[in-house]
Amino acid sequence: MKQGANRKYYVVWQGRNAGVFDNWNDCKTQIDGYDNAKYKSFPTRAEAVKAFEDGHNKHLRNHNFHASPAKKQPVAARPEPVSLAVDAACSGNPGVMEYRGVLTTNGKEIFRMGPFPQGTNNIGEFLALVHGLAILKQQNSPMPIYSDSVNAIKWVTNKKCKTQLKQNTINAPVFDLIERAEKWLHSNTYTTPILKWETASWGEIPADFGRK
Repeated sequence: MKQGANRKYYVVWQGRNAGVFDNWNDCKTQIDGYDNAKYKSFPTRAEAVKAFEDGHNKHLRNHNFHASPAKKQPVAARPEPVSLAVDAACSGNPGVMEYRGVLTTNGKEIFRMGPFPQGTNNIGEFLALVHGLAILKQQNSPMPIYSDSVNAIKWVTNKKCKTQLKQNTINAPVFDLIERAEKWLHSNTYTTPILKWETASWGEIPADFGRK
């Protein structure tokens, strides 16, 4: 099939998902609202693939630098009703940890993991997000996913759980889940929007365990 005269291919070096995209909407999903996203368009797929492999330094250093600045978005009046909400609970830090995902509309539980004898709330939030992303991708669902954890969202974006917890025999099952989650992030792409749950405006996230 011949490429259209005005066809463009978009390289995202830094965004929610890195890669080469054949339309602007898919590219925009990866970089919209993403702090310091790095991306650029190319006229052919071959050029785009090569540019992606080269890295952004070669193609953005002396060109128009496409980087989306961090900007505070206005808080919506209400969350997206058709969405998945995830949360974690931890008794102590570290302590007994569990996490789950529920439908935002009615609180129906979609998954629950734990309790595990030793973990942290941040680890639980990270695992919950990845678990939710995997389920939504498996179901080919377009719904977004909400988390009230800034750290977890950042960790998922960076595909790395940057916990300070040290691994031992007690928390070995938790670290096994972390390893599997990081592997999934590195071997999968997704278009699911990850959204911050605005607790101050909307109240507790529906997946909250109610133990505060």
